[in-house]
Amino acid sequence: MGLTLLNVLGVLYSAAQNSSGIQTLLEAEKEAGKIVQRARQYRVDRLKEARKEAEKEILALKQQKVAEYAKFEKENSGNKDAFAAKIDQETEARLAQTVTDYEKGREAVIAKLVGAVTRVEPKLHQNAVKGKIHG
Repeated sequence: MGLTLLNVLGVLYSAAQNSSGIQTLLEAEKEAGKIVQRARQYRVDRLKEARKEAEKEILALKQQKVAEYAKFEKENSGNKDAFAAKIDQETEARLAQTVTDYEKGREAVIAKLVGAVTRVEPKLHQNAVKGKIHG
């Protein structure tokens, strides 16, 4: 079994092909790594962009709600003063009515109280037996 030049060349050619295949696989692996890295970076960039867009939308909505509230408050602030005046007027009217009612019924109430205190009608309690004192 001698080694011929053809056998040696075949072995060298086979090794070169394997080396070339390995080199191709390594290059493909590098390229796949680059693709994965670009995809990750794209995702990070897209998340940052989405966050910025969301912040802009939130700010716009907040400004809109503040403006709506300011408008509502402006429209209803006059009503608040009118409402407070109306409540004050009703309170004064009720106080005046209470004073009038007090003055009108004062003498009658005093007479009833004095009569109840000065007029005593002694009665036996319903549980008491006539002629028998418990002690």
